[in-house]
Amino acid sequence: MISVADVIVGHLRRAGVGTIFGVPGGGSNLDLIDAAGRAGVTFVLTATETGAAVAAIAQAEISGRPGACLTTLGPGVTSVVNGVACAWLDRAPLLVFTDSHPTSTGGVFQHQRLDHRALLAPVTKWSTTLSPANAQSVMRKAVDCAMAPPCGPVHLECPGDVLSAEARGDKPVDRHGVGEGIAREPGNAGRVLFAPAISLLKGARRPLLLVGLGARRSIDAEAIRSLCLKRGVPAMVTYKAKGVVPDGDLHFAGVFTNGTIEQSMVAEADLLLAVGLDPVELIPRPWAYAQTIVHIGPARVDDDHIPFSSQFVSDIPSAMQLAEELLSQSSWDLDAIHEAVVSQRRRLCLPSSRLAAHRVVQIAADAAATQARVTVDAGAHMFPATMLWPVAEPNGMLISNGLSTMGFALPAAIGAALLDHGPHGPAKAGHYQQGQAEAGRDRRNASDDGNGRNRPVVALTGDGGLLMCAGELLTAVRESLHVIVIVFADASLSLIDVKQQQRRLGSSGVSLGAVDWCAVANGLGAAAHRVETEAELSSAMSRALAHHGPTVIEARIDPGTYPETLHTIRG
Repeated sequence: MISVADVIVGHLRRAGVGTIFGVPGGGSNLDLIDAAGRAGVTFVLTATETGAAVAAIAQAEISGRPGACLTTLGPGVTSVVNGVACAWLDRAPLLVFTDSHPTSTGGVFQHQRLDHRALLAPVTKWSTTLSPANAQSVMRKAVDCAMAPPCGPVHLECPGDVLSAEARGDKPVDRHGVGEGIAREPGNAGRVLFAPAISLLKGARRPLLLVGLGARRSIDAEAIRSLCLKRGVPAMVTYKAKGVVPDGDLHFAGVFTNGTIEQSMVAEADLLLAVGLDPVELIPRPWAYAQTIVHIGPARVDDDHIPFSSQFVSDIPSAMQLAEELLSQSSWDLDAIHEAVVSQRRRLCLPSSRLAAHRVVQIAADAAATQARVTVDAGAHMFPATMLWPVAEPNGMLISNGLSTMGFALPAAIGAALLDHGPHGPAKAGHYQQGQAEAGRDRRNASDDGNGRNRPVVALTGDGGLLMCAGELLTAVRESLHVIVIVFADASLSLIDVKQQQRRLGSSGVSLGAVDWCAVANGLGAAAHRVETEAELSSAMSRALAHHGPTVIEARIDPGTYPETLHTIRG
């Protein structure tokens, strides 16, 4: 007998899913976990359902394949909503399996009964219920739908008596709304589609690329870098596109958020090319630029916020090749661009008599950036982290941007660490630049711990964000992951405090109270260090990098630099 659970797992394996995250209940998800185990798909227990979704999102973003999580019925589904919303607004392909009452009960039981599909409908691309008769076609559509640009979450309801039943056949499923992969060649058809922008590109002397989340595949990064190199074009990247053009590249023009700090540089351009840029990534304030802006990406995006003159729906490599043909050598002074980026960074390095947030980022990056992936939580520490942590590969920095949810960094680090060097080995080459992947393998082979889990992941979080997901420290311990959690500890919701100051309001409702993070970490089995000076932080980083398992570094910082940092970046 081939059960519905076996069918689900078969489709997950074909889609490249190696791990399912979640918190099980007593119904159908037990059948799914059992089928996954038989098929070699790992189930990882997380402390919360949101943590499960975020860990799966991290794997999806790194691998370019769907992530998967499961929940029990009722409270499990309500708890996962924040993680599903994160996938929705951060355009991540996620398959969410939720338990429900058995179909045989006829809907008579009210205990823990909620309309799961209605609850998740606003934050999913598609929602449906699995049955023995439709499992094959539903799973085909679910994977297609999650992966169709723009990617996003799909919800699959699993009644308690369905997943253990025999898959009996296949009813056709309406494929309406399921997009097909976009692949346009830069021939005559491409030129016709690009016609509204051809004269703009031919006439541009100072084009500027604004690279976003839709351009993070390794082949996209290669094509973008090629265009920059051959035509001398600079590129700004959004938070989620960090690493598409490395921070150390001469063509790197900084981070683009629709904030203040980048305005003077953007103002010098005569044409803006939004490559994979999604308006969901930007600060919600009016568009301030008068230059013509053209969108290039795998799917159309909303143009209410950004006044795109035209949108070229294409795969990025083909579009970059066509743009390379149309553009002439730019007149940008790339040395001046580099100096401007250096100047931006200097403006964030404010003096402090105590350990400052920007110094925590710089010292940690000096120790780990060449070998570690980094995850960043929402909060005031996010600003120095995104500006100062150098990234050299797509998805080398993971961050919740569209939703900007707190409690993201730690579970994302868990998902990343399991994928990079979990039981199934490192993520397949091709999602990183080949040379960087080989260098990374060389580093790991030189100091492997026998479990293949030596590439560290650094999670940068505030104490408010870590309080929301502290139970995931136990997940990292249980899985023996090389995760280094750096807590910017100031006992406050600092970003909200800064916003109160900006509005000349009294400080209220933002004080968290002191937390002994070292005691918390030790109690859960993680290594821990408390630091108050730069020297102590350097020592703690060295010890954390040498430790085969999770480490928490409680960095007691001075939050006094945050107001000026926020003003410098956002105005």
